[in-house]
Amino acid sequence: MSGEKLVQWQMTEPGKTFERVETAIPALKAGEVLVKIAGCGVCHTDLSFWHHGVQTKHPLPLTLGHEISGVVIAGEKDWLNKPVIIPAVLPCGECALCKKGKSNICRNQLMPGNDFHGGFASHIAVPARFLCPVPAQVLQKYPLEHLAVIADAISTPYQVVKKSELEPGDLAIVIGVGGVGVYGALIAKIFGAKVLALDISDEKLDIAKANGIDAALNIRGLDAKAVKEKVKEIAQSIQAPKFGWKIFEISGTKAGQELAFNLLTFTSTLSIVGFTMDKVELRLSNLMAFDAKLIGTWGCRAELYPEVLDLVAGGKLNISPFVQTFPLSQINTVFENTLAHRYARRSVLVPDSNA
Repeated sequence: MSGEKLVQWQMTEPGKTFERVETAIPALKAGEVLVKIAGCGVCHTDLSFWHHGVQTKHPLPLTLGHEISGVVIAGEKDWLNKPVIIPAVLPCGECALCKKGKSNICRNQLMPGNDFHGGFASHIAVPARFLCPVPAQVLQKYPLEHLAVIADAISTPYQVVKKSELEPGDLAIVIGVGGVGVYGALIAKIFGAKVLALDISDEKLDIAKANGIDAALNIRGLDAKAVKEKVKEIAQSIQAPKFGWKIFEISGTKAGQELAFNLLTFTSTLSIVGFTMDKVELRLSNLMAFDAKLIGTWGCRAELYPEVLDLVAGGKLNISPFVQTFPLSQINTVFENTLAHRYARRSVLVPDSNA
C-alpha cells in the first residue's frame, strides 16, 4: 500500500462534470477493509443522482458508484489479497429485517455512492462482513472488472426472479433489456421460463435473442393494446401459458411501467425493477379483477450473491457479451452517452492505473 493515493471522481453539483480529487488513503475503522477497485458499473441509479434530481444521503461532494469489484489490500487479515464483489446494499445483519431474511431493505443499510464515497475511484473502504469472495474458477472465465456487474445489474434481477415465484414453463415478459434487463431475461430463462423481451432498440433485442431467449418484440410506436395482442400471439407461438405471466418492468420509464401494468392478465405477477421519478396513473382494481400481484424489489440480499456466482462458475450465465469497459477518466463522457442511450451494454469504469 506504500505510496498509493486515493483518486476519486466526485459529483460536486447535480448535472455538472465529475471532478478528479486525489487524497491520502483513509484510515480504516474497526471491521473495515480497503479494496483496490477493479471496476465499477454505471447504473441508472447513478444517473438519477446525477441528472434526475434524486438526492443522495451523503451531502455533496460525493463519489458515486455502487457496482464494485476489486481486491482487498488492507484491513481484516482474513480478507487480505482476496478478490471480492461489494454488495450494492450493505446491511447491518442485526436488525429485525435482517433477521427475517430481508437484509436488502435493512434500515441501517449502507450503500456505496449514496451513504458514503463509492466506487468511481481507485480504492474504497467498506465493512468486511458481507463482502462476497470471488472463486478462482470464475476468475478463470472473466476479468475481475467485468464481475462488477454482479453487484447490481445481475444480482438485482436474480433476487426479483426468485421473489416472483417464477416456475418452469411460465411466460416471463421482460420490458427493457439493457444493462440490467438482459440479465433478467437470461436468469428467467435459466429458471426454466419461456422468455419474451420487449424493447424499442433492435440492437438490444438482437443481443438478447443471440443469447437464447425465446422471442423478442420491438414495441416502438405501438400502443398498449397492440402490444398485448402481439404478446398473446407470441405466447401461443412459443407454447407459453395464456395466464400467470411473470412481467418484469426493468426499463425504468413511465411508458414501460404503464405498459407493464396493462399486460397484466389472470394470476399475473408484475415486478417493478426499474426506477423513475415519473408518476403513472393506474387502475388498481385490475389487481383484484385478475387476482394478480404487484411487487417491488430493492437491490439484492448479500446472502444471495454466492448463488449468482455459482451460475457464472457453472457456465449457465454469461457476463462479458453484455459489458463494455472504459477508463475511469472518461467518466464524464460515459455518463453523457449513457444518459443519451448510446450504449447497448453495461458500462464499467476501470481505474486508469488498471486499464
